[in-house]
Amino acid sequence: MKPNPRGLAAVTGLLLLAVAVLTGCGKDAAAEDAPAEKATITVTDPWAKAAEKGMSAIFGSLVNHSTTDLAVVSATAEISPLELHEVVEQDGEMIMRPKEGGFAVAAGATHVLEPGGDHIMLMDLAAPLGPGDEIAVTLTLSDGSTVAFTAVVKDFSGADESYEPGMDHS
Repeated sequence: MKPNPRGLAAVTGLLLLAVAVLTGCGKDAAAEDAPAEKATITVTDPWAKAAEKGMSAIFGSLVNHSTTDLAVVSATAEISPLELHEVVEQDGEMIMRPKEGGFAVAAGATHVLEPGGDHIMLMDLAAPLGPGDEIAVTLTLSDGSTVAFTAVVKDFSGADESYEPGMDHS
């Protein structure tokens, strides 16, 4: 008996279709075990101090969701050049200065940015910041990744620190 070419083609086609369907049903073990992609650092409760001109600051909490220690090494925004600052005691006086090495955030930990402590300084405002305004900020981390967040501007009248001698904050 001679094989029917049409029947052979139909069987071959069905076999190929079955292989394709079954391949799609299989589970990729690596994909199944991989956690959902999540930002390594997030910023919670971000806010900025209202200011008519000059300088202001951004506060909030940096939360490291990863299993690796990271640091925020820089920040950018369209409204102003930004610097990472700290407030330290020097000769009995609280002064503000750039934070060497950025803000370290240990794996699974939170680093608070607050008035009178570490903060992101807006150095030369391009426009006034009024209550309710929003500032789009991008942080660069020590691993090269970036994190974007929006800080809401609000009135705040505390934490009037002095600047480190010799720093140009004009």
